[in-house]
Amino acid sequence: MTIEFGYDFLAKQGIIESRVAGVDEVGRGPLCGAVVAAAVILNPQKPIAGLNDSKKLSESKREQLAEQIKAEAFSWCLGRAEVEEIDTINILHASLLAMQRAVNGLSVAPEHVLVDGNRCPQLSYSSQAVVKGDSRIMEIAAASILAKVARDQEMLVLDEQYPGYGIAKHKGYPTKHHLEALQSLGASPIHRRSFGPVKRLLS
Repeated sequence: MTIEFGYDFLAKQGIIESRVAGVDEVGRGPLCGAVVAAAVILNPQKPIAGLNDSKKLSESKREQLAEQIKAEAFSWCLGRAEVEEIDTINILHASLLAMQRAVNGLSVAPEHVLVDGNRCPQLSYSSQAVVKGDSRIMEIAAASILAKVARDQEMLVLDEQYPGYGIAKHKGYPTKHHLEALQSLGASPIHRRSFGPVKRLLS
């Protein structure tokens, strides 16, 4: 599957827009921490080599690309939804909220927004969901990289604040070690109370 600029993707549908924002989120599956989203408007005059779905890149490559995206994009912004919001409105709506916040925080208004997945957040701009967009659209790939790097760095800080769970290693995902640590240590303030393994532990 080839990756292309958002305006090329839209042009094939007869939509002519130049300022296209790509949006993606990271952190729907973990048992702890916020869900983090990013919105990015790239500069077509400065194509960034190596953009791809963040999950397909090494940690060092993601970090290198994140710095390049921040330096060369027309505009970028991170948005988030906290653990309390996830537990109150559920992870799907919290993910959409984080994406909405990322788009609304852009310093340059997009003409069109392309969102990874099959649902768009409520936006005041025309928008479109693109399944597997992070491996098809450069702007979405860039957003996936920024969101992943930001959340991973956050999890390293949380690992120091809440030792014993192994958060630095698994980034909050429900690994065997994480589930065993939950059993022995109990849930921390950053654990999502509405998620099955945490909910069962607390009940």
